[in-house]
Amino acid sequence: MAQNGLASRLYNGEAGLNVVGRRKLWFGVAGVLVLIAILSFSIRGFSLGIEFAGGNSFQVPASVGTLEQAEEEVNSALAAENTGAHVATAQKVGGPGGDSYELRTGQLSADQANAVKAQIAEDLGIEPAQISGNQVSEAWGSQVTERAVLGLIIFIALVMVYLILRFEWRMAVAAVASLFMNLILTAGIYSLVGFEVTPSTIIGFLTILGFALYDVVVVFDKVQENTRGITANNNQTYGEAANLAVNQSLMRSLNTSVVALLPVGGLLFIGAGLLGAGTLKDLGLVLFVGMAVAFLTSILVATPLLALLKNYDPRIQAHNKRVLARRGALSRGEVTPKGAPSPAQADGADTPVDPDSAALAGAAPKVGARPAGKRSTGARGGRPGGGGNRPGGAKRR
Repeated sequence: MAQNGLASRLYNGEAGLNVVGRRKLWFGVAGVLVLIAILSFSIRGFSLGIEFAGGNSFQVPASVGTLEQAEEEVNSALAAENTGAHVATAQKVGGPGGDSYELRTGQLSADQANAVKAQIAEDLGIEPAQISGNQVSEAWGSQVTERAVLGLIIFIALVMVYLILRFEWRMAVAAVASLFMNLILTAGIYSLVGFEVTPSTIIGFLTILGFALYDVVVVFDKVQENTRGITANNNQTYGEAANLAVNQSLMRSLNTSVVALLPVGGLLFIGAGLLGAGTLKDLGLVLFVGMAVAFLTSILVATPLLALLKNYDPRIQAHNKRVLARRGALSRGEVTPKGAPSPAQADGADTPVDPDSAALAGAAPKVGARPAGKRSTGARGGRPGGGGNRPGGAKRR
């Protein structure tokens, strides 16, 4: 019974999930999610980090207490100086001089930053020299964004060229559409939930593109294998062959995604949760979300979109019509399936028999029969005729 379970059928590619046949459902769900993401971009926007929005950061020694206590003292100093800013993010970082707390605030002038720094030192009972402050301009974040967009354009161009040479242009279009869907949905999650966007997030966005492309190529390679020479027979439509490829590669894609998500989840949990490393949190979070979305888009968007594009090919259209016409004829009994007895034979009626076929059938040995070899002249029972050593066996002259 266990061998017939879902996991076993998935592993053998026998689950029979109708993924391609329900492409209208997947496209509808994807369209709604994209619309929600675009509305979130327009209304909520993104929670930009200090590198993109600009601001100030203060680093205080971890020996002053807990991170929450340090955040409260910095907020008190900001309020005392009437800056109107507050602590946006607070994290624990390591350095040559020991651990410290990095607290990032909104944009402050040089005089306000010095005053806040002195107030923090007074409240915490430490020297002002033990507190380091930095001012970050939003121009740096703009440069990072421009370079990221340039890298994305180059990556997409190279991917298109590779997929066209490796497969065909329809597969390239479907794969790139899946990649864009992955980026939009991942960015939509960031916008809806309010995750902070940092340079590590941008790096993670570019990283998940490679994983998403790998997953799509694995599925498309199986699709190409199943559909090679498909027009030479009338057994399957292109969509059915593509759907079979999805089922056959589903378990492999699932295993790949799980194996990739486990270390990323460990990085997110240990690095951010236990060690308090903000950079690891930003990188691990976008990788975790992006890889999970990439698995879904490669299965539910890329292959159904490929089948839709291929159905516009005149050759595939003609092939699909032949397959459907043959099935209609079979269902009406107008065509006898290959290898099945004809209706006359099924009813026991006498039918003309080909003489050559009959001769061949008669010459064929029965199951379990001994080979019919030519016996020796006078041989009987495998012994020499005429008696041999038996008395009287010799022929009298």
